[in-house]
Amino acid sequence: MTTLPTIAPERLPELLRAMPKAELHIHIEGSLEPELIFKLAARNGVQLAYPSVEALRQAYAFSDLQSFLDIYYAGASVLLQEQDFYDMAWAYFERAAADHVVHAELFFDPQTHTDRGVAMATVMAGLHRACLDARTQLGISSALILCFLRHLSEEAAFDTLAAALPFKDQFIGVGLDSSELGHPPEKFSRVFARCRSLGLHVVAHAGEEGPPAYIWTALDDLKVERIDHGVQSIQDPALMARLARERVPLTVCPLSNVKLCVYSDLGQHALKHLLDAGLAVTINSDDPAYFGGYMNENFVQTFAALPLDAHDAYRLARNSLEASFVDAATQAGWIARLDDCFASFR
Repeated sequence: MTTLPTIAPERLPELLRAMPKAELHIHIEGSLEPELIFKLAARNGVQLAYPSVEALRQAYAFSDLQSFLDIYYAGASVLLQEQDFYDMAWAYFERAAADHVVHAELFFDPQTHTDRGVAMATVMAGLHRACLDARTQLGISSALILCFLRHLSEEAAFDTLAAALPFKDQFIGVGLDSSELGHPPEKFSRVFARCRSLGLHVVAHAGEEGPPAYIWTALDDLKVERIDHGVQSIQDPALMARLARERVPLTVCPLSNVKLCVYSDLGQHALKHLLDAGLAVTINSDDPAYFGGYMNENFVQTFAALPLDAHDAYRLARNSLEASFVDAATQAGWIARLDDCFASFR
């Protein structure tokens, strides 16, 4: 859309909620709400460390990434059967549909499950079936991205890749997540090279808590196509210039960044500066069950806290659609829907 209509500021929250958007940074295990955790625990006979849903929710006061991960992995312990993985993903898709998400690329952490004795086939079957049903029943396009846990070894990542390859038609790429500090991207150079040789897309978490150097090595050593988070690039003008020049998408997660104390509040977030510097910034929910909001909540709260307007909303939504791993024709169809949405707000 070359010329955006003038949209009154008071209508901006309505526009943010209505516009079609893609979510490119969602850990499906991080969408596991306390209510569903307790339901699955009861179904599978898992004893939880918390006496109630409310007690678990009150534990969501994190001081950093690691304090979150400790609870995140504990919550995942209730996922044992194919139906558990399906129910978790389906609950996310229903929320995404309500937020006008047209496409979602879901991260999943197989090592979190296979290390507990859950078969890779079980994980894949539940998630893949939910993706198929989301398309037919909710009209949401989706894909799966397998993430390696960076606090584990590269050898463990190779083992996970080998276990996943029989299901290669059910996931489109690989990522790198979990504890960032002390685990630079180059630790996984060989396994990422193998994944690229297999034709898989590659992305990596970098520059959330870690320094800008991690973003450089994710680009140069892992040769990633997107940077997940990437907010620490604001500290490095040369890196900012490169990210803008090469249009490397950043999958930024505002509410997550505040919840994990990367920023003290949303008003301090670098998103507006990154966007104005020409970077291909997108907004995403990361682990919404733990961080206080799915896609629309991230948009609405971020726009309320920062000097962002309808032009920024359009850029963010369009960036997300263009950064998705789908063909150009599909992207063009979504962008036409985005243009129609903005036109309807004249």
